[in-house]
Amino acid sequence: MATKNTILPILTLFSMFLPLAISIDFNYPAVFNFGDSNSDTGELTVGLGFFLDPPNGQNYFKTSTGRFCDGRLIIDFLMDEMDLPFLNAYLDSIGLPNFRKGCNFAAAGSTIRPSTPTSVSPFSFGVQVAQFLRFKSRVLELLPKGKKLVKYLPEEDYFEKGLYMFDIGQNDLAGAFYSKSLDQILASIPAILVEFETGIQKLYDQGARNFWIHNTGPLGCLPQNVAKFGTDPSQLDELGCVSQHNQASKLFNLQLHALCRKLQGQFSDANVTYVDIFTIKYNLIANYSRYGFEQPIMACCGFGGPPLNYDSRVSCGQTKILNGTSVTAKGCPDSTEYVSWDGIHYTEAANQYVSSQILTGKYSDPPFSDKMPFLLNLKF
Repeated sequence: MATKNTILPILTLFSMFLPLAISIDFNYPAVFNFGDSNSDTGELTVGLGFFLDPPNGQNYFKTSTGRFCDGRLIIDFLMDEMDLPFLNAYLDSIGLPNFRKGCNFAAAGSTIRPSTPTSVSPFSFGVQVAQFLRFKSRVLELLPKGKKLVKYLPEEDYFEKGLYMFDIGQNDLAGAFYSKSLDQILASIPAILVEFETGIQKLYDQGARNFWIHNTGPLGCLPQNVAKFGTDPSQLDELGCVSQHNQASKLFNLQLHALCRKLQGQFSDANVTYVDIFTIKYNLIANYSRYGFEQPIMACCGFGGPPLNYDSRVSCGQTKILNGTSVTAKGCPDSTEYVSWDGIHYTEAANQYVSSQILTGKYSDPPFSDKMPFLLNLKF
């Protein structure tokens, strides 16, 4: 789409004139990722043993890969720009997964706080950190046993030199709205971030020194939340997003940013980078037509038609009997026109836009524009 292709050279030129920073070096040998569906490359599907129905994966991979998307995620674009392969899910045992350049522990539905019997995912942040500790221990045990394994496993110093990425927290907030008031949710944020800090501290104690932390996006703009909590127009903002959900996102992000600042001072020998995903995504929804999109909130793959094309009873790709009639949540003809893929997750086109904005460096604290040589040669 012309409008999307033209913005990238502009971003490239803009990046040349950003102020220099002394933050981080993006020449990482490996990436270890923790999170939820925003960066899950197959962990939940293999972990729970289910198949994610087409048309998920239809655009780039041409098949379902366990990603809740029509194609690539933000992490896929970032890995590509760092000249690193897409990350394999930690639990994926089929197809000779290669973990030499990193490993992905992110699982859709995961929360920072411990999971409960009703949680979508049992792989909460604490479990993901524990999986990493097991992964590292096993790697260090296997490395001395022969050269055949080396090409599949990270070298020992990769655990110190690697980049640790985090995109988690939205499910702690979004899920809470089904049973708690806004005040209760806001009051719970400090405890959520204590849990997050505990996990970060464990990784630091294991030698992690490069931390890349995404804040949470505008939850109130997800069609799922608009459908459930936005039936009263007075609850919506000027963009048609649920105000209370975005208020919770903003307060969470404010406190997460403060935690990152604290860690920047506390871990004097580490790099802690906070990335403002909320601003990037909200700007996309507010100015969608400027970036070549036609639908800022309506889901591409769903059921029910305008204005949201979202029905919580029928997930993308599924066929269900509703009121005696068989219905299917189908994909739209051109997902590049949509910001939302399935009412909860973003399309590949939207993920591409978000990635291009991340790579300008201006949405990060500290900024990092001078540390990313690939900025001058964006591949997407």
